[in-house]
Formats: sequence, C-alpha cells, structure tokens
Amino acid sequence: MIPISPGRSRRVALAGAVCALLVTGTALTGCSEDPNEGTNGVGRLSADQIQDRAQKAAGSVGAVRLHGTVVTSGRTYTLDMRLKEDGGIGSVTTKGETFRLVRVDDQLYLKAGASFWGHEDGKDDGKADAAAADKLAEKYVKVPQGDPSYKKFIGFTDKDVLLGGLLTLHGKLATDGHHEQSGVRTIRVTGDEGSGGTLDVSLEGKPYPVRLVRAGKAGTLTFSSWGTDFPVEKPAKDDTLDYGQQLPAS
Repeated sequence: MIPISPGRSRRVALAGAVCALLVTGTALTGCSEDPNEGTNGVGRLSADQIQDRAQKAAGSVGAVRLHGTVVTSGRTYTLDMRLKEDGGIGSVTTKGETFRLVRVDDQLYLKAGASFWGHEDGKDDGKADAAAADKLAEKYVKVPQGDPSYKKFIGFTDKDVLLGGLLTLHGKLATDGHHEQSGVRTIRVTGDEGSGGTLDVSLEGKPYPVRLVRAGKAGTLTFSSWGTDFPVEKPAKDDTLDYGQQLPAS
C-alpha cells in the first residue's frame, strides 16, 4: 500500500467537496459526474437538434395534457386541456369567464355562463338577448362550423394546430443547462437567451416537451400525460342545445 501524505489527503478531500457542491447546485458539469448519464441522451445534442427531437416526439403520439396560460391579442387565456387526434376536452378561462370545450371529430360543444352569452367583448352592447343567454347558460351548445365562435375556439381543442403554433422558439437557439420540472429531469433550450422563449425537454424516456415559456411574456405551459389515451364523447342529449346556424354574440 502506497502511503498518502497528509497534504495530498487534504487536497483530495477538498476536490471531493467542490464536486459535491457542483453536483447539488445548479451546475452539473465537471468533476466525475455526467449529467446525461442514465438519460435518453438528448442533452448531448445541439439546441437545434433538441428542439427538433422534441417536436417530433410531440407529433409521434396521439394524446397530451397541457395547462397554463397563453397570451394572444392582449388577452390572457388559462388553459387546462386534454387533446388527441380526434377530439379534446377541457376548460379555458379569460377575463373572469370560464367555459368548457368538448370536440368530437369536427363537432364542437361549448358550455359557459349567461354572462358569456350576453356580452360582447366583456361589455353589454344593449342588444343582448337575455332570454337566449339564460337558455344557453350552463348547457353544452353545439357550435355551428360557420359561426365565428367555431374558428375562435376550435384551435384550443386541436392537438396538431395548438402544438404546431407553440413548440417553436424564436431567434438563435442555445442550451441552458440541466433542470428538473415536476420531478422530471430536463434539458433547457432557449431562443435569443430567453427572449425568444424557453423549452424544457425531458431527459427521461422520449424527449417530450415538459415546460414552455413563450417569447414576449406570452404565457407559460406545462405538458404531461404524453400518449395517455382518454375518452371523448358527445355531451349527454339532455345537457346539449343546438341553437342553429348562428349563435348570439358572445
């Protein structure tokens, strides 16, 4: 056995302490630790490759749950949606109004309160049909495909349309270290140092998107239950109204 001098022992102990601090902190590189050990390996790829892998993984499965906020045209929408190829269910809240959406193939159903149906852009236009609003309240209303509301809300229930518009960062891409989201190890990709958005991609299993911070403070979304199927059925007949070809202004 080769003797180790006290000075060398102290240096070895100090080096071990420094490595321990790095591993338990935010930096997971250096020393003998490999942050990508035991992962799916995407953390070793370039930022552009990671974004591409995440987009392909998202498109490769038929179902996902997403929740969080989306800001568009100055309005904030809080979403909690489950989506798949032939339908979607969930809730959307904006300006204090919460409504539920159900899509079965091309048929869209919307449930909201009387104030939703009786106001235009949050203001009473003086012409709202109060009787119609009360009738529509808290019922699933079949939305005609030619009605403006159909185009406005169908995108919230369409997996490909919604994710296709979300999972792209803007500007020059770069990686921003290893992180953890909801107990899942991730690699983070940024666009233009974060101003173009950030995307956390799973290092466990398939490289699914886990968390997205949109560019320009346009909302934050988390993704889960990738590939987990769920039932989507038309609302019960006694809980559904077919208002015809044109809905009241909402």
